[in-house]
This record gives sequence, C-alpha cells and structure tokens, in this order.
Amino acid sequence: MEHLSSSKKRIVKLVRNLNISEWEEHILSNINRYFSLLLLGAALAAPAATMAGPKPQEASVQVRVYDRDHRDYHNWDDREDRAYRRYYVVQHRSYRAYDRQNSRAQRKYWRWRHSHPDND
Repeated sequence: MEHLSSSKKRIVKLVRNLNISEWEEHILSNINRYFSLLLLGAALAAPAATMAGPKPQEASVQVRVYDRDHRDYHNWDDREDRAYRRYYVVQHRSYRAYDRQNSRAQRKYWRWRHSHPDND
C-alpha cells in the first residue's frame, strides 16, 4: 500500500471502513453533487446564451420600387414617403398615393427624386 498515492490510500481506507451499502451511498451522494452542479451551471448559462443570440427583426414588409429610367430600385420607407410628400408640396399639388399614380407620373417623381437626394 506504500506505492499508492495519498488520495488512493484514502479511498482504500474508506472502502475498508465502510460496508458495501455505505460505499454505494457515498458514490450516489457524489453523483448527486456533480449532477446538481451541472444543473446549476446550465441554469446560470442559459440566460447568457439566449441574450447573446441575434435579435429577430421586427415584422415588417419591405417595399421596393423599380425606377425604370434610372434602372435601380428604391426602398419605400418612411424616408421615401417624406420625400414623396415634399415633392407634392414643391409641385403645389394635393397628395396622391404613389401606387395610385399612373406610370408617367411615377417616372416624373423618380426624375425629381434623383435630382433632389436626401441631405443626411
């Protein structure tokens, strides 16, 4: 027994001092302790893992409008809507929704829009 390490000597002494049911109880208590620590670690790590994930985008519809004369697409968002309303003020006309306009009026707006970009 002299060639064994100190931790192994302790285990041998423990086995000699305990009967089989006490030994099984000792093993089960260690398993229970490790399982509890594992469960606690998972419970602490779960919120951090969910916070680190990417956030979903807001549910919105992206509208893209094709400008045939300039051969490009424009995202129709709040900024574009403000520019469209500004166009009507400059033209001294009453507002009319873009999708209600005929194609000639829409092309006229895009010509104006390309010559009047946003200033931000």
